Amino acid sequence: MIKDIDNLKVKLAAFLEAQRPLYTQGKVADYIPALAEVCPKSIGACVATINGKVVGAGDYQVPFSIQSISKVFGLVMAMNRIGDDLWQRVSMEPSGQAFNSIIQLEWEKGVPRNPVINAGALLVADVLTSHFSASKLAFLSFMRKLSHDDSVYIDCHVYESELAHGNRNAALAYLMKSFGNIESEIPEVLSHYFTQCAIAMSCEQLANSLLFLANKGIDPVTNEVICSPKDAHRVNAILSTSGMYDQSGEFAFSIGLPAKSGVGGGVIAIVPNYGVICTWSPPLNSFGNSVIGTNLLANLAEELGLSIYH
Repeated sequence: MIKDIDNLKVKLAAFLEAQRPLYTQGKVADYIPALAEVCPKSIGACVATINGKVVGAGDYQVPFSIQSISKVFGLVMAMNRIGDDLWQRVSMEPSGQAFNSIIQLEWEKGVPRNPVINAGALLVADVLTSHFSASKLAFLSFMRKLSHDDSVYIDCHVYESELAHGNRNAALAYLMKSFGNIESEIPEVLSHYFTQCAIAMSCEQLANSLLFLANKGIDPVTNEVICSPKDAHRVNAILSTSGMYDQSGEFAFSIGLPAKSGVGGGVIAIVPNYGVICTWSPPLNSFGNSVIGTNLLANLAEELGLSIYH
């Protein structure tokens, strides 16, 4: 039973302040040099509901690099464009390996385990580059439409940093190409993938942009159908089993919400029929998830009674 808490803004601010000193328990991602430049003390959280309430605390209106959270939007675009054909090229199982594992992809003959590990997201990027004449512009336009905010932008500094340090992703893409599971040219696929990862958004923008997944595929602001109820269910299911990298099982066990993290420090959680929570704190744990962000989500889920398994 979801609790309706009148003083949610006060609660959110209190949770945030309690977590603030814990930024030293994690480490800001530095394998993408541009991400290492972000202030580790940054912290924000936002709750957006399908009935129009938006509550935030801390740096919740400060844009940050969404990184792997972008995989959620790419997946929806690919499902809308090619339908069930997508699942002939990518599976929907938890990986049990690192999010950028090359070994697993070799074992499974170039078919990624799911669309939210790097190999799967690169496969989705290939679908988009193959089916949109200007896939990067289409992706940015989709993000602006969903967030109802044309100020959403691509951080060129992050993009260039990723492009210069993306050899492992290139290896994954070329391996899939060798198995015949990539159609476009690899540089084009990588450019699209790094572009979507380099999009900068705030907690508030992200929470608003994902409300359709909490509302059976319908944008509650415009009543536009973004995806079918069946596809919204599928995306939420994949996020429940695989969205938090190799910590997905523990996250489902302790918090019980479909969620996706990014190495920029963002975490989003979908609460079906209620809304979306987005947190941001750059220092990451050993799994690549925000230390403070996951703690904040745990606090909020318990306080509001949000687990989908209740």
